[in-house]
Amino acid sequence: MATHEVTNQVPDFVGHDLFATDPVLVDAIQRWGDARDADDLGGLGRLANAEPTQAHADRADRHTPILRTHDRTGRRIDEVDYDPSYHWLMARAIGHGLTAEAWTRPTGSVAHLRRAVGFHLWSQAEAGHLCPISMTYAAAPALRSNPTLAAEVLPRIASRHYDSPLAPLATKSGATMGMGMTEKQGGSDVRANTTVAVPDGDVHRLTGHKWFCSAPMSDAFLVLANTESGSSCFFVPRVLPDGERNRFAVQRLKDKLGNRSNASSEVEFEGTVGTLVGEEGRGIRTIIDMVASTRLDCVLGSAAGMRAALTRAIWHARHRSAFGARLVDQPLMQNVLADLALESEAATLLGLRLAAAVDHGDTDVSRLGVAVGKFWVCKRTPPVVAEALECLGGAGYVEENGLARLYREAPLNSIWEGSGNVNALDVVRALTRQPAALAALGKELALARGHSTTLDAAIDRVESAHAEALGADAQLRARRLVEHLAITLQAALLVQHSPAIVADAFVASRLGGEHGHTFGTLSGVSAAHAGALVDRAFLPA
Repeated sequence: MATHEVTNQVPDFVGHDLFATDPVLVDAIQRWGDARDADDLGGLGRLANAEPTQAHADRADRHTPILRTHDRTGRRIDEVDYDPSYHWLMARAIGHGLTAEAWTRPTGSVAHLRRAVGFHLWSQAEAGHLCPISMTYAAAPALRSNPTLAAEVLPRIASRHYDSPLAPLATKSGATMGMGMTEKQGGSDVRANTTVAVPDGDVHRLTGHKWFCSAPMSDAFLVLANTESGSSCFFVPRVLPDGERNRFAVQRLKDKLGNRSNASSEVEFEGTVGTLVGEEGRGIRTIIDMVASTRLDCVLGSAAGMRAALTRAIWHARHRSAFGARLVDQPLMQNVLADLALESEAATLLGLRLAAAVDHGDTDVSRLGVAVGKFWVCKRTPPVVAEALECLGGAGYVEENGLARLYREAPLNSIWEGSGNVNALDVVRALTRQPAALAALGKELALARGHSTTLDAAIDRVESAHAEALGADAQLRARRLVEHLAITLQAALLVQHSPAIVADAFVASRLGGEHGHTFGTLSGVSAAHAGALVDRAFLPA
């Protein structure tokens, strides 16, 4: 029928090399990484946007995990069934070294940057299954507090083999890790935790209830529990060395807004076996090493969400016509897409710089920069994704175009591993207690001095951040302070590492006032300039 003739519709967004078409990733590997990694990352970039991968991502999101507390005879088994597509995605993520492999490489080997680029690429395929991937990566530095345990566990969580069935750790060719901190009476206030641990020979026995425990089918968890010395960190395996199941009762799975493929759960411990990790009574200090690494993945994952939304919006605009011209050639759409492109590049560049800092041992840069980046980049993701979705109009609001899933996912990283308020207050504390971190940040910013009086003035204000953090109203104004730190750091990195058309537009709009309150309000760029920003953002394959 003539009315069923299909015209002016956009081709499926498949078949692109998400690495080669992203100049920020390519330049970062050339600048801070090893050019020999480019071929492998290109393969992962093509796989992330391949049609089979997208089908698995959609299936894993739609067919959510199912909890089985008991077997047919009434015995507790506390297992979660995942759709086969979830396992397919997990196997590819682990097979490309996105778990703890980077921690096993020699210092200065740029392995963390390579892994960060891979995590950014694969996050654009499907984000939910990357929760256990991230926690497995992040567990490594905390486990090193117990060298004996690390010698047993680290090779398995650094393995590229996905060995999913529950079994004693010593029998497994690969393993994944989770974490249990939050409890219902305290939330982010983990010092209010009530889970207790009592000695029992060489181990402890834990009793308590964890309000959020992601990926309960992981092989082991780092868990906070109280001893007589205070909050302590414990390694809790799902299966004990003799093959017996540890007491790990999965009470329910959370019904979440997004992140649907990941089985977030509530769990109860009752005499559960745990091995002390780090110094007794200093568990928060021990597990914070894990938190810092998962926060870096929050930055990278949120930047990837922005990127995925942006590329779909550009793809749509390049193929859709309205009012006599392609959308991408219409000035107002160019303004919107260019504005989103600036935000995306700044977020990605910051995340990769922080990963490079881990490689180079720049702990002061990473300590403060990760908390700043976690606050800001994760906060910016929901409005970026919402605006990109709107570029598709009604087509963006339906599930089949992928942006609806991205939109549901967008708020998560701002909540996970400390909400915006928690991260902002962490930055304020760091500014008052760790002057070396602020000095390291100042050194990074100084490399961009001289670009413009606008940026220089913003850097001048950062130099007074220590005094602001000591002020009587520091907590009240913490978000504004952290926001300024983040935008100034992003601007400085763009000035150093991105083309002038990007850096100049970012500084003018984000620091110079040439911007309104919504995306698409760049006032200091021409139509040609905006078009060039869009062309850079998503290079032709």
